[in-house]
Amino acid sequence: MDSLQNKRRRIIAIVAGGDSSEHDVSMRSAQGIYSFIDKEQYECYIIEITRKRWQVLFDDGEKCEVNKADFSFVLKGDVRVRPDFAYITIHGAPGENGVMQGYFDLVGISYSTSGVLVEALTFNKYFLNQFLRPFGVNIADSILVRKKQKNQISEEKIIERLGLPCFVKPSSDGSSFGVTKVKTAGELAPAIQKAMEECDEVMIEQFIDGREITCGCYKTCKVERVFPITEVVTDNEFFDYGAKYQGQVKEITPARISSQTSQRVSQLTSKLYDILNCQGIIRIDYILSGTDGQETINLLEINTTPGMTATSFIPQQVKVAGLTMGEVLSDIIENHF
Repeated sequence: MDSLQNKRRRIIAIVAGGDSSEHDVSMRSAQGIYSFIDKEQYECYIIEITRKRWQVLFDDGEKCEVNKADFSFVLKGDVRVRPDFAYITIHGAPGENGVMQGYFDLVGISYSTSGVLVEALTFNKYFLNQFLRPFGVNIADSILVRKKQKNQISEEKIIERLGLPCFVKPSSDGSSFGVTKVKTAGELAPAIQKAMEECDEVMIEQFIDGREITCGCYKTCKVERVFPITEVVTDNEFFDYGAKYQGQVKEITPARISSQTSQRVSQLTSKLYDILNCQGIIRIDYILSGTDGQETINLLEINTTPGMTATSFIPQQVKVAGLTMGEVLSDIIENHF
């Protein structure tokens, strides 16, 4: 077989799938990126990654296997292609925890996200919180429960420290599955069990009453952009799967907050990006608590592979910023060449 790279356009692999509960969401993000990306500038392929199979999904419904030794694949006509760049949009393992990043480091292909250490750290909510506390970031108190230790901590001690209600969530993996808002002591054990179906480590977190917002950011050697802030309003108990993906939410961009608060959130988002030495687009979720205009900004979560469907937060924020997703994706890609 002939080995050939397209000299006119960079070859971009949109890497999606994974084995977590967010597999299907990831595949929708891949379709979003594929629709946004400039096809005159780039030759794009969606590659679905699972434990059992890595395969290219062609527009005509055909599929072909990816050679894991060098991440190459064969097009019709026996032309072997090796991507120049991997745009990782796997939500959860193995794309958001450093595993795919380590693989691409080994085979020598640049990618869209932060490196192995940052991805592993941001993927684990509990350890990320412990890392960021000394930097003066406001973070809810929490307790980590591991699978082998789940019977070693009493409900009474949890409630004494964190109070009720509280949140029980997988410490690693995404935030769409396995999360419960616990209101009574009797709900704790089932909530922990539910979270452990997603992850062997569970974080029990103090509840903060306030307004949820989210802010995207990316930086390259040429540009630094913090996007307009989105306010998240839902009648659900919290921003769960139904709110995220079934329309049970109002997403208001720009958020209905004071200019002073907006500026502080933007500055904090930029600061966290730099502290962690992030790469590519990230999205940080916060809870604002306290008096309007003087709110405390509480960190909820840092997403290093945020959703990329047409209605996801980042595309909304990009539009309000007066940019196009095609421009932003080109910035991310070209920063590596």
